[in-house]
Amino acid sequence: PDWLEKKVADGHLGRKSGKGFYDYRNGKPIKRKLDGEPSSALQDRLVLPLVNACAACLREGIIEDSDVADAGMIFGSGFAPFRGGPMNYAKTRGFKDVVSALEELASFHGARHAPDKYLKKLAKEE
Repeated sequence: PDWLEKKVADGHLGRKSGKGFYDYRNGKPIKRKLDGEPSSALQDRLVLPLVNACAACLREGIIEDSDVADAGMIFGSGFAPFRGGPMNYAKTRGFKDVVSALEELASFHGARHAPDKYLKKLAKEE
């Protein structure tokens, strides 16, 4: 990719130059603290499609209830157990907030992030 060719052209070769994907000091990467917004946006791009897919499965009757969806995602895909599964995460976060975040993602990244009808229904019931 062009951005990678530019890094090489600029001499950002990683450990050997002290710069690259990371900045290095004494051969070790310096970890930067991220502002809460980028990491939360990244988290939404990773987690909310799972929530949305589970909601679609519930709406279509593929999964009988949200507890089964949560258990399946925890045991089947390794979804973080301390979050209680995707649907529990959405309930805890608030369905309105989840729908709003999905709508924002859809505006930037396309219709694949549009909130499922079932999530919209749950948001109205909150």
